Formats: sequence, C-alpha cells, structure tokens
Amino acid sequence: MNLVRAELERLSARRFVQLMVVLLALAFAVTAATTLAGSHKPSASEMDSARQQATEARQSMEAAFQECLARQGGSRPTEDGGRYLPADCSELDPVLRDQLPIAADFLPGVFSFAQQAKPLLYFLIAFLVLFGFLVGASYIGADLNSGGVVNLLLWRPRRLTVLAAKLGTLLGTVLVLALLASVAYLATFWVIGQTAGLPGRLDGDFWSSLGAVHGRGLVLVLLTSALGFALATLGRHTSAALGAAAAYAVVWELGARLVLEIVDARRPDQLMLSSHIGAWLTGKAEFWDARQCSGAGNCDGYYTLTWGPSLLVLLVLTGGLTAAAFAVFRRRDLL
Repeated sequence: MNLVRAELERLSARRFVQLMVVLLALAFAVTAATTLAGSHKPSASEMDSARQQATEARQSMEAAFQECLARQGGSRPTEDGGRYLPADCSELDPVLRDQLPIAADFLPGVFSFAQQAKPLLYFLIAFLVLFGFLVGASYIGADLNSGGVVNLLLWRPRRLTVLAAKLGTLLGTVLVLALLASVAYLATFWVIGQTAGLPGRLDGDFWSSLGAVHGRGLVLVLLTSALGFALATLGRHTSAALGAAAAYAVVWELGARLVLEIVDARRPDQLMLSSHIGAWLTGKAEFWDARQCSGAGNCDGYYTLTWGPSLLVLLVLTGGLTAAAFAVFRRRDLL
C-alpha cells in the first residue's frame, strides 16, 4: 500500500502530467466557450418555422417513398422525370431511417445537446486517449532514463511488484481523471443546452447510447495508457513510445495502406488498427472493398467490422506488449 501511495505522489508531482491536465482543462474551456458564444435560445417564431420545415421534410420523404412504390407496382411510368428513385424502395422508407428530420435540424446557430453530445464526447475521448498514451509513456520512461526505478528497487527489491504498482497507479489515476472530466464535460454542455440552446429529446435510448460510447471510450483510454507504458518500458525511454507510434502511423497506416491499394489487396482496412478503434468506439464500422464484387451481379461491396473482434485485436495487442514489457523488465540490466 505504501508503494502505491508513493507512486501516486510521484505521478501527481510530475510537471508533464500537470501540464497535460492544464491543457485538458483549457481545451474543455475553449470548446464550452465557443459553443456558448455560437448558440442562442430560439424564439417562438424560430421554433414554429423549424417545426414547419421539419414537417415538410418528413412529408417529402413519405411522398418519395410512395412514388417509388407506385413505380415498382407499375401504376406510374418508370422514368424518374429528373428525380432519382432507387431500385430498392426500402432506401426511401422513412420508417427505416435512423432519425427523421426534427425541428433542431432547421435551427442554425442553436446548440442541441441531444444532437451534439455524442460528437463532443468523441472529441473528449480522443483527447483522453492522447493524454493517457503520453502520460503512460513519460511516467515510466522518465524513471527508467533518470535512474528513478533503480532507486525505487533499492527500497522495494521486487521488480515485477514495482512495475505492476506503477502500471496500476497509472491506470487508476487515468480512469478517475477520465471519469471526472467526462462528467464535468457533459454536465456543462447539458447546462448550455438548457440555458442557451435546446436540450433535445433525452430519452432512455439517448442515454443508453451515450453511456455505451462513454464506456467504450474509457476502455480505449485505459488500453492506450497501458500501451504507452509498455512501449516506453521496452524502449527504456519516453521517446521510444513516441517513435513507435509515429513509425506505425507513417509506415503502416499510410505507407502499407497505399501499397495494399496499389496491389488491390482484399479488405485492407481490416488490417489497420485505426479501423478496429473506430469499430470498437461506434459498435461497428463499414468499409468498401471493390474486390468483393468482382464477377458478382448483385453486390454492394461493403463489409463490416463489429466491436467484438475489434476489442479482441486491441486486447491482444496491448496485452502482448504489456506482457513483453514485464518479461524484459524482469531480466534487464537497469544500470
């Protein structure tokens, strides 16, 4: 317990960690201030006009759907008369739409919490992922480079226990900070929606969907924190983790993707870590592969990555590198 307390004090005392917390608060304040300055409470006339436009948009969608059904039934000519109508009328069925036009869609300059909460949460998760990776890498990397780990082992001469305490303290601190930041973040924008915008439709489906994104985001933040920690442990320096991340992005995400497109490889996106991150956060991700339709008469060429296999990829990658870091740290000469 004393070891964890000592590591918590060391982590909170690091200037880089304090700087990242300040940058997190600054990004949060700028985003909230920009949203507040660009929004206003809609007047009664604005709401009436927006409701009318939303009604007309829904009626137009229903008319297009009925026209498509009539054309398929043969009661209308097959020519579209300049209007595009798909062969499959289900594409126009309003009932199958994820969301029908609502009044908030026709209120420019009005912040709607129900519509913007998820994109704002994605922005926060992206910042927390960067925060976790950099803090995790610098936390162990600086100690290994400066000899702080050696001094700590003189007090507690158990290598795996010391490294596990460092990793556990890192993950616990990042998790608490991420929870506090996300609650304060969403609460602030909820207040903006109530006072200087529109709250929107905040039903059970909305909160469950937002909670699912939040939970997945927290898992991703913890995984990237452990990944930065593992890479810095393997490379004995913070720059090793940063270099490995930069090399992966340039060599694989950019270079290898370009080569795979040139050679016309099958389903190249499923080989990219960014694709699995997107599929994990959103629940699923669709990608286009032209080779799926080669020689096929009726084929749309899309394939889907779901959150289950994507989470497995992320866990295997992070778990494998973390296990390798512990194995190397156990036998490495630290002097």
